[in-house]
Amino acid sequence: MVFTKNDLAKYPFLKEAANYVKRIGIDIKDLTEPENPVITRAESRLHEAILFATITSQSRKEDIEILSFPIAVLMAAATKDSLIKRRYALAEAKRAYNLMRKEPKEKLMKIAENFRWKIEQVSLNEKLPYEFMIHFTDYLRNTNGLREKKWKLVNRLLENGRVYLTKNEAARLLAEEIRRHVEDRTNTKDLPDLPENITKKVEALKNLALSRKEKIKLEEIPREVVIDAFPPCIKVLYEMLSSGRHLSHIGRFTLTSFLVNIGMPTESIIDLFRNLSDFNERLTRYQVEHIAGERGSRTRYTPPKCETLKTHGVCQNPDELCERVRHPLAYYGKKSRKVRKK
Repeated sequence: MVFTKNDLAKYPFLKEAANYVKRIGIDIKDLTEPENPVITRAESRLHEAILFATITSQSRKEDIEILSFPIAVLMAAATKDSLIKRRYALAEAKRAYNLMRKEPKEKLMKIAENFRWKIEQVSLNEKLPYEFMIHFTDYLRNTNGLREKKWKLVNRLLENGRVYLTKNEAARLLAEEIRRHVEDRTNTKDLPDLPENITKKVEALKNLALSRKEKIKLEEIPREVVIDAFPPCIKVLYEMLSSGRHLSHIGRFTLTSFLVNIGMPTESIIDLFRNLSDFNERLTRYQVEHIAGERGSRTRYTPPKCETLKTHGVCQNPDELCERVRHPLAYYGKKSRKVRKK
């Protein structure tokens, strides 16, 4: 398989994309006009990354997508702000993940080989629910920062030093590889003199990050989900979903918004819904990401109050603590502190 120009636009961190930029021979000093589309796109990549830690927009012109990536990396490096660099790397990784999980297996392997992964496709004769095997060193390098239990090596199927992965899991680990790769590039100290129009945009990005710094820090606080602290109603919904039983619309919204607000990763929530017989990945992903504030208005929704849950028959098995709170998140806050102390 050979990467097309469209592939390079989708995955501009690839070596082939870097070679393409070199062949064009673009010089940043040539990008001095006020509304240069490459600079505008590079700025938008960083702007969206700072605000939302993701990149959803894109240019319809492949050359602009390809060329804007190294410029955005250069601008991030020029800010000398670790928060901006980290945020931008994360955003590019998320963007790549959302694209890679829709790709055929052969293309995913090609991207993995770009990072020198030792990867193989699982033979259909093995009749296992996995598509890939990767060497355990590649696995460990990219699961180091993943806190969910399913990523621990002891919980994986391991054979002859190779770890079995689903296609979605392979894309997730590749996203980690991409995140580190982009962040490493933003840490370069070999910066050229930037034209005035780009310097002004770099300053504007630094001011934007400064104005959002406290909120971003709160968003980035690692949070461990404490299932033992779930309110009784949430525990019932969680167990129903885990066992593949049907949930009402209000039940699905309540559980999803609760899990989003206590810090469960979006991908983990989507994986829970895979247990349902009517699971539709595209629709589920849209709904979960919308509730999480990753789409649309960027508003993160909170679960309904206890009074509303009683009205809809969602409140079940209330205990003594339920009598002292008015919201599922308040219950979780109080109970989780007790559980952590124990």
